[in-house]
Amino acid sequence: MIKLHVNGTLHTIDAEGETPLLWVIRDNLGMTGTKYGCGIAQCGACSVMIDGVVTRSCVTPVESVADKAITTIEGIEQDPVGRRVVEAWVRHQVPQCGYCQSGQVMAATSLIKAKAHPTDDDINAAMINLCRCGTYTTIRAAVHDLAGSAEHAA
Repeated sequence: MIKLHVNGTLHTIDAEGETPLLWVIRDNLGMTGTKYGCGIAQCGACSVMIDGVVTRSCVTPVESVADKAITTIEGIEQDPVGRRVVEAWVRHQVPQCGYCQSGQVMAATSLIKAKAHPTDDDINAAMINLCRCGTYTTIRAAVHDLAGSAEHAA
């Protein structure tokens, strides 16, 4: 049995320790907002935040995150910065198909929390998740919008 703190709630999970966190989140907890993309930590569709750091859940053994704070897309709006990111995503109509967007929101939230006023270079370094629809321009616009109002961040 493994104890996980997901979106502020403690869960006791019956899973093998090496099971990827992604499958525990989706299959054991029924939270399907975190997506499977590549399975090799390259695309970012599976991104969650572990103790505030964006992490690829498809290659993260569940035993390695026991007793750490895990935030999924289902809980991101509990965080004031995460809520602002979602609002910017809506305002800029970032998603097209939407498949990668939960991971994109996680990456943007982590970026804004680390650097309230990111430069284009900071955005390029942090926003490395793949988007088959090519929403990179609107992602950049939404992040710049957030940076312009970062003084309101909690």
